[in-house]
Amino acid sequence: MKFLSSKKGFTLIEVVLALMVMAAGLFILTNSWSGTYSRLRKTQIQVQIAALLERKVTEIEREYKGKSLESIPLEKEDNFGSELPQYSWTMSSRKLEIPDMSAMLTAQEGGADASLIQIMKLFTEHISKSIKEVKVTVIYTEGKKPITADVTIYMIDYDRPLPVPGAGGT
Repeated sequence: MKFLSSKKGFTLIEVVLALMVMAAGLFILTNSWSGTYSRLRKTQIQVQIAALLERKVTEIEREYKGKSLESIPLEKEDNFGSELPQYSWTMSSRKLEIPDMSAMLTAQEGGADASLIQIMKLFTEHISKSIKEVKVTVIYTEGKKPITADVTIYMIDYDRPLPVPGAGGT
C-alpha cells in the first residue's frame, strides 16, 4: 500500500518568517504613528501658544492705550485660568534705549555744529521717553521642559510734546 503524502500547509520556518516580516512592519508602522502623533501634539501646543500670545498682546495694548507709559509695570505675570492651567504668561517693560548719535555726527567730514548735536540729543531723549519696549512671553509647562514664545511690542505716547529749542516747552 502506498501512502500519498500531500503537503498543503506551511512549514514552521515559513510561519516564523512570515511572523517576523509582519512584526517588523507593525513596528515600523507604530513608530511612524507615534512620531506623527508627537509632532501633531507639539504643533497643537505651538498653535495654542501663538493664539494665547496674540490674545495677551491685544489685552495689554487695550489696557494701556491712552495711558501714560509710566503706568506700564516693569514686570507682571499670571496664568490663563483654570481652563488652561499649563499655560502662563509674563510681561516685562523697559525704556527704549537709543544710542547717542553725536559721536557719529562729529565723525563726519566737516564735523557737526553744536546746535545740531544739541537737537539730536533732545530728539533722542524725547524718543526714549515716548516709546516703551514691552516683551510678552507665553509659557507651556507640561512635560520635560517648558515651551515658550515671546514677542516684543513698542508702546508709543503720541501725545508727549516734542521739545523744540526756543519754543518755550521742553
